[in-house]
Amino acid sequence: MTDQPLNEAIVFAVAQHAGATRKGTDIPYIVHPMEAAAIAAALTGDRDVIAAAVLHDVVEDTDATREDVARRFGERVARLVASDSEDKMPHLPADISWKLRKQATLAQLDHADEDEQIVVLADKLSNLRSLYRDYRTLGDGLWQRFNQKDKAQHAWYYRTIGEKLTALRDTAPFEEYTELLDRVFPVER
Repeated sequence: MTDQPLNEAIVFAVAQHAGATRKGTDIPYIVHPMEAAAIAAALTGDRDVIAAAVLHDVVEDTDATREDVARRFGERVARLVASDSEDKMPHLPADISWKLRKQATLAQLDHADEDEQIVVLADKLSNLRSLYRDYRTLGDGLWQRFNQKDKAQHAWYYRTIGEKLTALRDTAPFEEYTELLDRVFPVER
């Protein structure tokens, strides 16, 4: 199997995210989709799934459309990208739309197949790794960089995602996900 479509997906993602940085940092944004692709590759050799992981934020965070992704990379990759893309609800303030967007993501996971779950786990595990690194330095001040500043709401979201990733529970990336959940969002006993 050729890596050409995957290589093209990487080049496309780099171009789409050019100049963007991770929220509250100077880290180039492309590091996140590349890390997500590496996590997906630890779960599957399916090049479409890995391409979708590297492209997972292009529809959500750039001017690329689902149709652009379908035209360049095929309908399957576009469907996988769409399964992990939020509607930013630009008609609402971001702090108001946050819960609605997260509820929509969680509802999508109720009927997600294993490939869709891989893309979601790859994205969210990369996010949790970043949150953990920054939480160790900033503590609860970390949440001030986000639209939703309530740590408990982030905990609800990431824990509920973990509950819905049923197809991946016996994998090392899922185990890492749950370990990081407990470090970033410790449950008081």
